[in-house]
Amino acid sequence: MGRRRGERLEQAILDATWDLLIQVGYAKLTMEAVAARAGTSRPVIHRRWPTRAQLALAALDHTAPSDTEPPDTGELRTDLLAMMRQIAHRFGSVHGEVLAGMTAETARDPEAAHALRARLTVTTRGRQVATMVRRAVERNEILPVLLPSRVTTLPLDLIRNEIVLYGRPPGEDAITEIVDSVLLPAILHAPAPGFDAGQPVAEKP
Repeated sequence: MGRRRGERLEQAILDATWDLLIQVGYAKLTMEAVAARAGTSRPVIHRRWPTRAQLALAALDHTAPSDTEPPDTGELRTDLLAMMRQIAHRFGSVHGEVLAGMTAETARDPEAAHALRARLTVTTRGRQVATMVRRAVERNEILPVLLPSRVTTLPLDLIRNEIVLYGRPPGEDAITEIVDSVLLPAILHAPAPGFDAGQPVAEKP
């Protein structure tokens, strides 16, 4: 059989990385072990992913389910609750364990810190929050608001912090408290369009 190249080789490497993450965890993951399992060499892997952290995050993206439309229950509060449950469920899987392991290593591993920051700043969850708020405005549930980027990324940030502090994603009671005490107030108290020079995330049609 000929040498694997391109997408076939990349898939084999990412599949091998994922299998090892499940078996030994991020802390014990090595490029040598990935190369042996994928039937390739460490330099080949290193050319595509210069650091172990980048390789691990690529494997997470490779196995992650495709993003779906944000929840649409007909009410902003229940939309937010449903989205928080989705995020918590995903973080409760191997994805969460790997991200938690990387977070724990960022203090002594600058490469892991850089890769993790890059991963966490690229998320579609902010767009999902904006979409849910826009829908709430369109059905006259809330007034138009300008959502700061920190508000749109709050769900992911708060769940990640919960994992770092307590070693697990938030349960139902904590999710409800986060939505009612943090997310909803932050959205409802966001400035109205025209308050500053920003562009409105949600506005009436």
